[in-house]
Amino acid sequence: MSNADVLIAIPVFNERKYVAGVLEDVRRHHDQILFVDDCSTDGTGAFLTEQPGVNLVRHSTNMGYGRSIIDAFDFAHTHNYAWVITLDCDEQHEPSMIPAFMQALRTDAWDVVSGSRYTAESLSDDIAPTDRRAINATITTVLNDLFGWSLTDSFCGYKAHRVSAMRALKLDEPGYAFPLQLWPRVYEQSLRVHEISVRRIYNDPNRTFGGTLDDANRRLRHYLDVLKRELRRNGDHRADCMDDITFDDILPCAGSK
Repeated sequence: MSNADVLIAIPVFNERKYVAGVLEDVRRHHDQILFVDDCSTDGTGAFLTEQPGVNLVRHSTNMGYGRSIIDAFDFAHTHNYAWVITLDCDEQHEPSMIPAFMQALRTDAWDVVSGSRYTAESLSDDIAPTDRRAINATITTVLNDLFGWSLTDSFCGYKAHRVSAMRALKLDEPGYAFPLQLWPRVYEQSLRVHEISVRRIYNDPNRTFGGTLDDANRRLRHYLDVLKRELRRNGDHRADCMDDITFDDILPCAGSK
């Protein structure tokens, strides 16, 4: 595997504040770069159109985080990349970790290499917003119980994905619940998953999801509903056991980080 086989894909929505610095940092480690602009209104897309050597997919309407990731997979397939490494554009994912992901890919032992902000080796002084930590911890526990895994962070967007494996999953969840479709289908296809430690960074803990997902109970319910749909798709009746989980129940167990 060479660097030319790997695409760095960065979904963006109104990231003009960060995009120039993130692009500069990524270029220090890799030169195959795609941005997927989800109909930004702050000049992010216009800035990216002027950058040489950068691939750009632009949505004419806001289609969601998951749709941006799926479009990155489609672009990678069309342009014959073997792997896509996704990272966010809010300076919470350090481009300096790209070589660590590349090292894991070169083993050819995995289909998904997932960053984790919650391993024993993860470095951070940042405290995760309580609602995000609580929901992440709960969903991660549910996935581990369902699939016999030992994940520590089911929502980290810093990941490497084998393109051929992603094509087989036929993903179509467009929003922030994308991981709740991804993980069950990863299990269904018996894909090989490996976690590597990444730093936990929250530059702006007040950033919102937008709309009803800013309510933690509704966000958790939405995530669980997508997971239940995926389980029922395969006739797994364990989906019914999730109906009573609420944010108020999990909040005391969230911890401080």
